[in-house]
Amino acid sequence: MNPDVKQRINQLRQQIDQHNHRYYVLDDPEIPDAEYDRLMRALQDLEAQYPESITPESPTQRVGAEPLSAFTQVEHRAPMLSLNNVFNENEFADFDRRIRERLSGESVRYSVEPKLDGLAISLRYEQGRFIQAATRGDGQQGEDVTQNVRTIAALPLRLLGDDWPEILEARGEIFMPKNGFERLNQKQRDLGEKTFANPRNAAAGSLRQLDPRITATRPLALFCYGVGEVIGHEMADTHSGNMALLKNWGLPISPELKILSSVADCQAYFEVIGAKRDALAYDIDGVVFKIDRIAQQHQLGSVARAPRWAIAQKFPAQEELTQIEAIEFQVGRTGALTPVARLQPVFVGGATVSNATLHNMDEVERKDIRVGDVVVIRRAGDVIPEVVRSLPQNRAANAPKILMPSHCPVCGSAVIRPAGEAVARCSGGLSCAAQRKEAIKHFASRKAMDIEGLGDKLIEQLVDLDLVHSPADLYQLPADTLASLERMGAKSADNLIAALGKSKQTTLGRFLYALGILGIGETMAAHLATELGSLEAIQNLRLRDLIEIKPSQAKNLQKALQTAVTSDQPLNKTPPPDTLKWCQTAHLQMLAERFSTLDELLNASPEQVANQPRLKIEGVGHVLAEKLVTFFQQPHNREVIDRLLALGIQWPAPTNAATEAKLAGLTFVLTGKLQQPRDQYKQQLIALGAKVTGSISKQTDYLVAGEAAGSKLGKAQELGVKIIDEAGLTVMLNV
Repeated sequence: MNPDVKQRINQLRQQIDQHNHRYYVLDDPEIPDAEYDRLMRALQDLEAQYPESITPESPTQRVGAEPLSAFTQVEHRAPMLSLNNVFNENEFADFDRRIRERLSGESVRYSVEPKLDGLAISLRYEQGRFIQAATRGDGQQGEDVTQNVRTIAALPLRLLGDDWPEILEARGEIFMPKNGFERLNQKQRDLGEKTFANPRNAAAGSLRQLDPRITATRPLALFCYGVGEVIGHEMADTHSGNMALLKNWGLPISPELKILSSVADCQAYFEVIGAKRDALAYDIDGVVFKIDRIAQQHQLGSVARAPRWAIAQKFPAQEELTQIEAIEFQVGRTGALTPVARLQPVFVGGATVSNATLHNMDEVERKDIRVGDVVVIRRAGDVIPEVVRSLPQNRAANAPKILMPSHCPVCGSAVIRPAGEAVARCSGGLSCAAQRKEAIKHFASRKAMDIEGLGDKLIEQLVDLDLVHSPADLYQLPADTLASLERMGAKSADNLIAALGKSKQTTLGRFLYALGILGIGETMAAHLATELGSLEAIQNLRLRDLIEIKPSQAKNLQKALQTAVTSDQPLNKTPPPDTLKWCQTAHLQMLAERFSTLDELLNASPEQVANQPRLKIEGVGHVLAEKLVTFFQQPHNREVIDRLLALGIQWPAPTNAATEAKLAGLTFVLTGKLQQPRDQYKQQLIALGAKVTGSISKQTDYLVAGEAAGSKLGKAQELGVKIIDEAGLTVMLNV
């Protein structure tokens, strides 16, 4: 091999090792990821061209070993001891007193660092090269996990510098950072595979993979906390000095390591680390205190499987076992239904917990949680306690599965959960007590009814005082009642009454948007108003008006349902089969209007099942159709709407059908600084049948360019889109 090539290969390896050290150990990268990738690719190309140059410690060789059939056993040259624990300041003070008595009153310094919640590991280097990694095992003998540990990017395959020992055994902890754990679990969910309960389990499962290529995909990290066997080098006379040596040789150590002297200082450190525990990038379960001077460590010795010179002070447990006594559904301010587990009270994470969130029905089903189950509860800091997993081996044989209620437990309105969405919601937005404040805030907002002076704080006060139960109550508030409220007076009350009166003159689009129907935004509300022309037409929509089932789809649906369910249960209770991607809950609800039972549907011809929609409204698919129709089917919502109309809310009758609107079918984009508010132009355009979007495309008909139009102007010119100014838009609106 050419000496220049050999020199270049060594240079690349040295550069990559240095950058790995700065990134993973010092947390101070010098170069961007793209430059690092270029260095790695250059080395890979040279090694591919000159395979005889490849060495085990090359940065390219972290992965590549064949899968193992089993792990072999490794005898530890020096035992890997465990630590004894204390759980409060008094117990630590007793430990400190015993230490000082055994040392006959000598001064004592502690090396202090967080106790990682991971797996202990032994790392063996010979002549500066990484040779072997072994788990703790029983302290005398562990498992050889060398090939898996090689995949950890933070681990140097060759020690930095040249003053290292002939043989160095570093001791440390392998763990999985929190963000890596979340990414891994999301990947597992996406693949339909089992998720990990916590980062420690994920790290353990990753480290014990027989195929190192799988381990290489897992985001493992490493901190060293001590040394074992050392040959051919004089180490420091303190533990902290040895940690500094390991860091100089490229091994990562805890950035939180401190040297302290008194019990008070140690406990202050414990409190500080406990307070920042949730903000750390990795899980910890306590603090480790070690006598810093090595001579004092030797003098104190060990007992059984633990040293006398070190102790771990543990945080309150973050996970505990308890039993689920009941599962209830809470309705949030946006109508979302959240299953909540009522628990036998248990002390966990420093507090007694009797409730825990189950997030949503997908999580309930994935974890298979049932009433009566013994479960693992986790509470970290101020995070809401959650059920991590169930222990089904302790479950009663007849424990029923948890089902989402079909009606809101607060107001009785229908609960809808469109296919593909994890969250189920109450459809009684106008009248549901759980959603009251948010529904009224939305109703009064600028783009909805635009009630000037009715701010969030005032709405919260009105609801809290039981003066307003629905938007309709706003229009019946007496002036003297308003004047008596906090931060109100006669003048403010009169102004609000006047603003409420003014808001009664609105548009159908604004009113529809103000109702807060799930999925119906400002633009869609205006579009529906233009397309259908009246509130009556919108209220009387049925699913069969908006979505269709083709004969071929009907045949597939019947076949799938025949194999999935055979019963006379109501059709709208039958879950859509997973095999039919096009089949949504809305389809079954629509069919329930025509077929009362599943048997009737199965015995009908495909042509009888199929239907053709009478209306085709752009942008309204089966999911939005279900939300829209369900909202108006709720008696509570209809009652509030009727009251609002009776109280004088009105809008001009439409002058044109959608197809006759003069700007129908045209798409506009507004950009730059305009003289009139952009929302005002947007409303006028929509009222005339136009569509207003936020980005330029080939489908854009007009760009309205104000001052400082920016990049959209250039893109419009590039695509050949017609460009008009504000004066041109005014002409189009008024012609």
